[in-house]
Amino acid sequence: MSTYDSNLSPPFDDSVQLSDMQVDVSDDLPIVANGERNVPTATDVPEVTMISNAEGQISKKRGYAIVAILFFINLLNYMDRFTIAGVLKSIQNYYDITNSEDGLLQTSFISFYMVFSPIFGYMGDRYTRKIIMACGITFWAGVTLAGSFIPRDSFWAFILLRGLVGVGEASYSTIAPTIIADLFSKDTRTRMLMIFYFAIPVGSGLGYIVGANVAEAFGAWQYALRVTPVLGIICVVLILFVVKEPVRGAADGGEHLHNTSFFTDLKELVKNKSFMLSSFGFTCVAFTTGALALWAPIFMQDSITIQGNLTSESSVALTFGIITVVAGFLGVGIGAESSRRYKKINPRADPLICALGLLVCTPFLYFALVLSRYNTTATWILIFLGETALCLNWAIIADILLYTVIPTRRSAAESVQILMSHLLGDAGSPYLIGVVTDIFSKNFEGNPKSPSIQYVALQQSLYITTFVCVLGGAFFLATAMFIVQDKKKAERQVKGLPAEEDRESDDEPLIIEYSEDDLHPIV
Repeated sequence: MSTYDSNLSPPFDDSVQLSDMQVDVSDDLPIVANGERNVPTATDVPEVTMISNAEGQISKKRGYAIVAILFFINLLNYMDRFTIAGVLKSIQNYYDITNSEDGLLQTSFISFYMVFSPIFGYMGDRYTRKIIMACGITFWAGVTLAGSFIPRDSFWAFILLRGLVGVGEASYSTIAPTIIADLFSKDTRTRMLMIFYFAIPVGSGLGYIVGANVAEAFGAWQYALRVTPVLGIICVVLILFVVKEPVRGAADGGEHLHNTSFFTDLKELVKNKSFMLSSFGFTCVAFTTGALALWAPIFMQDSITIQGNLTSESSVALTFGIITVVAGFLGVGIGAESSRRYKKINPRADPLICALGLLVCTPFLYFALVLSRYNTTATWILIFLGETALCLNWAIIADILLYTVIPTRRSAAESVQILMSHLLGDAGSPYLIGVVTDIFSKNFEGNPKSPSIQYVALQQSLYITTFVCVLGGAFFLATAMFIVQDKKKAERQVKGLPAEEDRESDDEPLIIEYSEDDLHPIV
């Protein structure tokens, strides 16, 4: 029987291993917990100790500083990504383009992003991650700034540069969560991921707000693209001089693990049911958010106009940006905290919360589209509630990946999930919505570009997102059937224990872990 070396300590972890306690952990638990589970009391758990000065470890303060830097970079990434949506009307007028060509701006970015993600995922599992991130962010800042100088007769050059921005973002997005995973574990990891993913809604909202208002202040939309590159260079300096590279798998006691070939990694990931199903669920999230992020502001501007009210691009972007920030902040926080608490009584909590978020989002989104013609205030409220529900899953999806995939495959898993979710999700959804809108707009008499026709055509197109939300909820419900088994399998691999089918006896003890904060078993 394999045993676990209790002397292995993560950089700083809030859990203690009780390897002497025999428990039976199987995957025949009900999807929704029924009744109370027997859990130990505080008196049953030995005092938790933490070694903070061991060789090669990273201090708590340094770890928190690293998370803060990664959060700030993620914030800038999403600010830049959604700046375009905040000034989309101005870009349309400047380049004289159609809705379909508008959609290509986001599609080109996502296409480069998803193609290069597996490359950086391979590198992230094998080379120094901070150097990869520093080089990628420098490249991202350069092409973002260059895109602001493209003349009006070179729209395709602008599309190319927006696509290259995705290369820089791929170098960061595939790697940053794995660094957090190697610094923290269990409840602390969930909290740190929650903080990290706050950057998505906050950065997205700031992208709308800063982009539109900077453009208005300087009298040209190009200035909206010149804010984040300067801040990006500051982030590069912080990465090089503050971020310290943690040992892969250190937070989970998996320092003994070694890399396998990239094709072996892919084969194992495809066999991981929880990873694949949750990735398909996340693809539905990406489809919906990608479509709404680009088209919701322009849709609301047209809906306000046909009601006979005056509005401006910057005013709509400001409102939508504030809603996105607040809804995202609440959604990510509620989702992560609900996950932490619900897992105490139901080990399938994570995929169930993700499913709930998508299914609850569906009616809010549908009625927001229906009521947008009649009441702008009610529409904004429904958008806020829908976005809050949609954001419940951001930190949870990342946590599912990190605890169902072993440390030496996490960057590869991040890249595969990015490739899947963007290839089938937001790489095509903005363009698809634009194409369908153009088709619908030609079926009406009058000018196809008039606000009244554009509103109706875009409204009909955006109904697609409600069906996708329901599909995503179904994928997460399917994930709940396999999550316990796949998590247990990953934990056994990390700790050097034999696979379930290889155990010599059913009496062999498993290792159970306890959270320092709540003293409940984490299965």
